[in-house]
Amino acid sequence: MKAGADMKIAGKTVCVFVLLTITKVTRTVGNNSVSVTVGNSSVLACPSKSNITMVTWKISPKVGGPCTLGYRADRNETNRTNCSDSMNWKFTPDCNPALEIRQVGIAHEGNYTCEVVATEGNFHKTYNLTVLVPPRLTLYCDDHGNPVCEAAAGKPAAQISWVLDSNSTPKEEVHDNGTVTVLSKFRALSSNMTNTTCIVSHPAGNQSESKACGPSKHSFIPYVSIITGFLSILTVMAVIYYFKLHRDRLCHKTKPPETAPTYSPQDDTMEVEPYTTYVQKENVIYNSVSDLTTGQNFPQGLLPAT
Repeated sequence: MKAGADMKIAGKTVCVFVLLTITKVTRTVGNNSVSVTVGNSSVLACPSKSNITMVTWKISPKVGGPCTLGYRADRNETNRTNCSDSMNWKFTPDCNPALEIRQVGIAHEGNYTCEVVATEGNFHKTYNLTVLVPPRLTLYCDDHGNPVCEAAAGKPAAQISWVLDSNSTPKEEVHDNGTVTVLSKFRALSSNMTNTTCIVSHPAGNQSESKACGPSKHSFIPYVSIITGFLSILTVMAVIYYFKLHRDRLCHKTKPPETAPTYSPQDDTMEVEPYTTYVQKENVIYNSVSDLTTGQNFPQGLLPAT
């Protein structure tokens, strides 16, 4: 009985030892967050151990499928599965199994885990890779003469501030690729504004730009349009009045003048001549009869009737 009890104790001791050994051998070296600016290169290191027998990089990007890079020391061979050419060993894996990512892009974001099998045990290290995209800073004046600061296509979203006090509220627009455009319009708390500076804060680097904005020329356009329209109407009315007045004058000039009837003495002659002719004829007849009567000596009462 005592021997059996000893065997049970020994078995339990062995189990505890194995569990402790496994716990000691399989260790997580650590989880790390890494930020890389887009377009740069990044090197991720594996746990540094001697007598490495096998190394495996397991990559799980946020976009696309997983890929693996492997190395076996006993065969001195490497293999890769679904990994792009931008990801490869930095050095020879038997010397240093670090992973290099060239020309980092947004698609490279994700988790990268290096698993190492060595005589000391199994180790793995995980990286959470974040890609930074610096925004494009633009400072301009809007149609009303207000400064507008734009931090376009940044990742993560940039923070915009002004040197002078402002009550502006930034607006954000998220794009499909994960970048964000931030727009801030300066609204001065004081009217004595000459020059203003926009400051863009971002993990990829800070930027600033200054600009002086005043009343925009566009703000006078409505007034200029009204004045131009009013002058155009006056011009059209003046032209119409001029042509109307000129036409009336032409009509007066072309109308023939009214002339009074002219009186000619010849008209009186024409009217008197028939009567004169008649009287002359009567006189001739009367004289002829008188001469005849006188020559024949007719009695006074026997004169022929005329």
